[in-house]
Amino acid sequence: MAAPKRGRSASAQSKPGRSLALILIAMVALTGGMFLSGHTTPRLGIDLAGGTSITLRAETEPGQESAINKTNMDTAVEIMNRRVNGLGVSEAEVQTQGDANIIVNIPKGTNSKEAQDQVGTTAKLYFRPVLTTELSAGTPTSPSPSPSSGASDKATDGAKDEKATSSGSPSATPSSTSTTQGRVVTDALKADADATPSTSPSGSGSPAASPPASGGATDDATSKLQAEYAALDCTNPKVRAEAGKGAKPTDPTVACGNSSGQWQKYILGPAAVDGTDVDKAQAVFQTTTAAGWTVTMDFTGNGTKKFADITGRLAQNQPPQNQFAIVLDGEVVSDPRVSQALTTGNAEISGSFTQEEAQGLANMLSYGALPLSFKEDSVTTVTAALGGEQLHAGLIAGAIGLALVVLYLLVYYRGLSFIAVASLLVSAALTYVIMSLLGPAIGFALNLPAVCGAIVAIGITADSFIVYFERVRDEIREGRTLRPAVERAWPRARRTILVSDFVSFLAAAVLFIVTVGKVQGFAFTLGLTTLLDVVVVFLFTKPLLTLMARRNFFASGHKWSGLDPKALGAKPPLRRTRRSAPTAGPVDPKEA
Repeated sequence: MAAPKRGRSASAQSKPGRSLALILIAMVALTGGMFLSGHTTPRLGIDLAGGTSITLRAETEPGQESAINKTNMDTAVEIMNRRVNGLGVSEAEVQTQGDANIIVNIPKGTNSKEAQDQVGTTAKLYFRPVLTTELSAGTPTSPSPSPSSGASDKATDGAKDEKATSSGSPSATPSSTSTTQGRVVTDALKADADATPSTSPSGSGSPAASPPASGGATDDATSKLQAEYAALDCTNPKVRAEAGKGAKPTDPTVACGNSSGQWQKYILGPAAVDGTDVDKAQAVFQTTTAAGWTVTMDFTGNGTKKFADITGRLAQNQPPQNQFAIVLDGEVVSDPRVSQALTTGNAEISGSFTQEEAQGLANMLSYGALPLSFKEDSVTTVTAALGGEQLHAGLIAGAIGLALVVLYLLVYYRGLSFIAVASLLVSAALTYVIMSLLGPAIGFALNLPAVCGAIVAIGITADSFIVYFERVRDEIREGRTLRPAVERAWPRARRTILVSDFVSFLAAAVLFIVTVGKVQGFAFTLGLTTLLDVVVVFLFTKPLLTLMARRNFFASGHKWSGLDPKALGAKPPLRRTRRSAPTAGPVDPKEA
């Protein structure tokens, strides 16, 4: 049974060209993909290519200064890092500075504007019932011909015509508008408090009467809300940014929202569902409807119940009080109408989103709300001059190290150094091509620590060649000729190489998991080059040495081959390899 096994082994050994052809095909395919993608160079990190540096300062409400602590700052850094880094290898840096500042460095080549918009956004999401709404610069649309309904519709062409008609009497417009808005606010708050639309005698032709005052504080709050709503101009960015600022989730508030390019202002009731009740969100392109890009949400168990309660109550109301506003950081991103209670724990946000807008919203909601509010202190552009100098110095150091390794191989291994250098070149080519492809694929960016990882990998790769060469030389010292020595040395060398590379890869993996920022670049590059070392040794170095063993220069043990038996201390005569035993008859002792 042993003879057929040796026959199969010999057959496999006689075709090392298959392995060489396989790695050659892989290199050609990867190189072709690199040129077709248009990314022929690795993407560089901020220290090598420059980029944008953002300084964020934590802010709190009066009396909540204790919220700025190490725990909340570390949580904010973790969330921001996930938002801008994705897989963690795009090399955007997020780190604290002092007690209340966070520095975000975004390398050139990324969508810095999108990252800047996401990084400091608190993503506070609330679902609030809509009490009333109107075009920001138009006449109120809440009062209807039948005020008993207590409902308000969105702006229509009729509302625009009414505005145009009243413009002929400018002095009367502000007073009339203010009076109408005051009644609308009062009715809306009463309707929300009673959880039913306000009513008035049928055919009265006027809005329902204001609710009776229940106290000075209530009257003051209502008057303040009326004043905010009347003065709210959502077309003004500064006014829009201050709308509803400081309002508690349990209080009614005013807000702005953009629908089909038109700014609308809202009065919203207390928050019914919190953003923390959202379990998962993702951007989805709806092909079965005309909705286009939407954001789907799954609620937690507690969120499902609260969402079912609010949608069940709103479904009984008339427009617009059958709508709930999805408020993200004080701005209404969508105000869908509800026709029935939604009890399944799923919801969909639609609002004429582009793909980028839908993915950005889903990204912020999925990664959670920041525990603190942040204000941009500064946004600066970082040049790559210093990093370029360091890279130049690092490349010189790497070239010197590589030259010393090659020189050592030439002096000690002589002809075998050809195989080692060829393997190093193949490994370097694969590393370069794969890094170039990983830039657009997963956002990998090459920074200075990653370059250090690649330089360290030269030693790891050379070590694998040395292990194999020394095993072959040991076999020759024992008296075997080159071809059997190459095959007998491989299993032992293979085990050593795999164990060594596994330890290196494990160290790189642990370092990648427990660190952030630039250190992850070093760990990622080290792990990548370690895997490539295994590929190169198995598919290139070993098959190439098998082919070279058939050449007379190596097989005869030339003194410049690095495999000279006399120089290695082998005692002649050399033993031959054991041949297959005949099926019958005695075994010749010389063949044994």
